[in-house]
Amino acid sequence: MSYNTDFDSRQFSRPRKSVGLVFLALGAAALMGVWYFPTPYVIEQPGPAYNVLGTDSGKPIISIDGAPTFKTSGNLDLLTVQIAGNRERTPSWLEIFGAWMDPSKSVLPIDQVFPANQTAEESTAESTAMMEQSQQEAIAVALKNLGYDVPVQLYVSEVTKNSPSSGQIVAADFIQKVNGIKVSTIEELRENVNEFDGKTPLTIELIRQGETKVFSITPKKDETGAYRIGILVGYKYDFPVKVNLQLGDVGGPSGGMMFALGIYDKLTPGELTGGKYIAGTGTIDGSGIVGPIGGIQQKMYGAQKAGAKYFLAPKDNCPELAGLEPSDMKIFKITNFKDALTAVEKIGAGEDLSALPTCTTK
Repeated sequence: MSYNTDFDSRQFSRPRKSVGLVFLALGAAALMGVWYFPTPYVIEQPGPAYNVLGTDSGKPIISIDGAPTFKTSGNLDLLTVQIAGNRERTPSWLEIFGAWMDPSKSVLPIDQVFPANQTAEESTAESTAMMEQSQQEAIAVALKNLGYDVPVQLYVSEVTKNSPSSGQIVAADFIQKVNGIKVSTIEELRENVNEFDGKTPLTIELIRQGETKVFSITPKKDETGAYRIGILVGYKYDFPVKVNLQLGDVGGPSGGMMFALGIYDKLTPGELTGGKYIAGTGTIDGSGIVGPIGGIQQKMYGAQKAGAKYFLAPKDNCPELAGLEPSDMKIFKITNFKDALTAVEKIGAGEDLSALPTCTTK
C-alpha cells in the first residue's frame, strides 16, 4: 500500500515541478527582456582628455607659422564627453540602471541629444561647424591678448531655404550695415534686425567678392517672436599669424578656452604651466568671455581620471559642481580669458592660489 502511494505521489509531482520551472523560466526571460529592451535614453559619460600642448595621432594639436614659438611643458587638457547610444541602438535598461548608479554618468532623453527632425549627418555637421568657429575665436583671443591686431568681418555661412534672404543674400557674403548702421558683431546684427517696424523692409548692405551690394529684406518672426532674415552668420578673421588646430573627431565649441591658453603658451617665452597638470573646459567668444558647456560633471570626472590636479570651469557651470569637488583636485571659477590665464600663471609659478575664485562647494 505504501509502495502504491509513493508511486502515485511521484507521478503527480513531476508535472507540478515542470510547470513551476516553465513559469520560472518565462519570468526570467521576461525580466531579461525588460533589462535588455531598447530605451528612450542615451548615456553621457566622460570621454578622452587631450593635452593641447601635445599631439594627436602623432601630429601637434597646435602648430604655428609666421611667429616664434617656445617650449612648453605640463598639461592643458581639453576635455570631452561621449554619448553611449543613438537612435539606431539605444542603451538597455541594464545599462541605464548602471549609469544611474554611476555619478560620472548622466542619463538623457534621446530627443535632447538626437532631435527627431535632425539626421546623424546633420548633427555631426553642426558639431563640426561649432568646433571650427570655436577654434577661430580661440585663435583671435590668444593673438589679441598678445598684442596682435586681428581684423574681423561678419560673414554669412548659410542662407535658409525659402527665407526672407533667399535669392538675395548668399553664403560667403560679408554683412556691413543694417538700415545704414554699421554692424560688427552677431549681437549688433540681431538687435538691428529686431528694430524692424513690421512695415518698411530693412536695407542690408554687404560685400560680395569685393563689390558692395544693397538689398531690401522683410524679416519674419520666428517661434520666439523675434524677427529673423534667415541667415546663419559667423566671424571671419584675418590672422597675422597662421595657427592650425588639429584634433581628430572632436566636435562642439567647448574646447575654445583651452585652445586659447595653448596658443598663448606656445607664443610666449617660458613654460606657462610650470609642468603642472591642468584641465579645463568652456566656450570662448571673440571678446574673451568664457561660456558654459554641457556635461560639466562628466568632464570634471574625466579630468580627475586623467590625473589633473587643477580644473578650470566656466562660472555659469559652477552650481552643477557644488558638493562634487574631488579632494585631490582644485576647481577654479572662470569668467573670461584673463581669469583663465591668471589661474594658469599662478599655478605654474607655484604661487598662493587662495585669492583665485573657486566654484563654491557644499
